[in-house]
Amino acid sequence: MLQPQPLTDNLELIARQVVEGFIIGLHKSPFHGFSVEFAEHRLYNQGDPLRHIDWRVYGRTDRLFIKRFEEETNLRCCLAIDTSSSMQFPKDEKKLNKLQFASLAAASLIQLLKRQLDAAALVLFDEQINYMSDCRSAHRHYRMLTSELERTLSLDTLNKRTNATTVLHQVAEQMHKRSLVVVFSDMMDDAENIDQLFSALQHLRYNKHEVILFHIADGAQELNFEFENRPYEFVDMESGDKIKLQPQQIKEQYKNQMKAYWQEVEDRCHQYQVDRVVVDLSEPVEQVLHAFLLKRNKLL
Repeated sequence: MLQPQPLTDNLELIARQVVEGFIIGLHKSPFHGFSVEFAEHRLYNQGDPLRHIDWRVYGRTDRLFIKRFEEETNLRCCLAIDTSSSMQFPKDEKKLNKLQFASLAAASLIQLLKRQLDAAALVLFDEQINYMSDCRSAHRHYRMLTSELERTLSLDTLNKRTNATTVLHQVAEQMHKRSLVVVFSDMMDDAENIDQLFSALQHLRYNKHEVILFHIADGAQELNFEFENRPYEFVDMESGDKIKLQPQQIKEQYKNQMKAYWQEVEDRCHQYQVDRVVVDLSEPVEQVLHAFLLKRNKLL
């Protein structure tokens, strides 16, 4: 499992190693074909690329047909990362926190997009958009995005809340061409505002963007509330509010409410055709990405 300490200095190298680790098992690009819309078939002509032959139709008709597309462009991918204070949990040097996981996963996807000569954009946000790049495919641009992620890893901000709803509406307005929008967030600020959040995700879908949500959490502490049976002082990393209690007093109630909220998020994602990837920080980045990319390959 990759350790967080060297990320600020070696993010690009580590991201390349992550990609090298799983790219061998992928027989085709997990994103290829996203940015083209199928229009119709036409008969095969000698010299046409064999990769455009529809072999399923051939199996049914014994005739060669070519898939025609309305628009053939490379993929455009926007990586949006929540950098609010709660993303710096857990404060444990022995494993990645949520922001480190998101940054390494995004850097790995940038390396994959670079291999495919696809265009990438990066958005960093908390209560507002703090950074938003153009969507380009130049090598210098990829390196700039990775450098920006390295700077993000050095953040140690206090009391920075999230306003994903406003931010995603802005991303929907500014991404003028159909794109793949990948959001990395713990979704910790939206339990009471889930309708507004999914209206923003629906805005992205309405503008014909594909949306993937990497929903990140520390499974042991944030979902299962696994703490020693002794008094604790819990601090809200975004508001600074504090509360003293014995974990066992509220553990079952907490787990039930968290389970209900996660189920609500899952149901809404299914309703609005948002691909949700549940991330437990106990799992290595490469394992999460590998499983996700294999799933995408099966869907194509």
